[in-house]
Amino acid sequence: MESNDSDSVRGNVGGFLRGNVYMLLAAIFWGVNISVTKDLIPGWLGAGQLSAVRILGGCVLFWIASLFVKAQPIRRADWKKLIFGGLIGIGGFLYLFILSLRYANPIDVSIIMTLPPAFVILIGVIFLHRRPSVMEYVGVAVSFIGAAIVILTGGSGKAGSDNMLGDLLAVASTICFAFYLVIIEGPSHAYRPVTMLRWVFLFGAIPALFFIPSLPHMPVVIHPAIIPWLEIVFILLCPTFLAYILTNPAMKLIGAELVSLYQYLVPVFATISAVLMGLDRLRWAQVLAMAVIIAGMALTDRGKRRRTIKFQK
Repeated sequence: MESNDSDSVRGNVGGFLRGNVYMLLAAIFWGVNISVTKDLIPGWLGAGQLSAVRILGGCVLFWIASLFVKAQPIRRADWKKLIFGGLIGIGGFLYLFILSLRYANPIDVSIIMTLPPAFVILIGVIFLHRRPSVMEYVGVAVSFIGAAIVILTGGSGKAGSDNMLGDLLAVASTICFAFYLVIIEGPSHAYRPVTMLRWVFLFGAIPALFFIPSLPHMPVVIHPAIIPWLEIVFILLCPTFLAYILTNPAMKLIGAELVSLYQYLVPVFATISAVLMGLDRLRWAQVLAMAVIIAGMALTDRGKRRRTIKFQK
């Protein structure tokens, strides 16, 4: 009996460690992706062309992966959610996110990308008539103060041809992603990630097709070089495919709340990679904004947990 108990403890500890390693890798992939994307545009690819490459490449990878997973039929009621999730959450989000990096610096964009939970709450209030607690409202307000600090103090990185425009585009992209999270909340519990994501990426690829004819005219094709193509391969494999694959088992091993906390590490890895690549320099205003947003999200999370416990009682 003692042997079985000790094996169970070791298994739980091992699973907990694996889950944290999975999410640490995913956070690194997402953070470095911001800097790598910044390095590619507009010198090698336009925002539309890179979003098309990422969405279409991700679509192909998820459909190949689905060949090794047991097929699940999609319920008729879920098709509309997958279609809108793909168009808004993949097509709209990725295009606006990449376009924001055309104008703004990567550290600012990475900080703004921590805002989707706040927008999810607002979408729930406006469209789903949910009633968050006062603490959740305060947390959202604090997070938006952090975003305002980023936008109003715009940096001077390599890319910042129009930092305010880029920051606002980044905010728009987080709104798209927040809508995506709300739309596919139901299907995400009903289907395996690969099964759902292959359809979401397929529908997201429809608007991306409009950028394909211009791809042969991009510098990365006309004047091919090793580094840009390695960066494209990294974007396709790591943040687009592997990060999503790693997140699902991590949620089962360490829980959704701990998984969500890793989102706050993304700006850290984006900052490190941007500075090392010479794309940006860290400013005190960015550190302050990051701290304010994290504090706001902590308040929101605490308020949500209190409300959930109260509701369960």
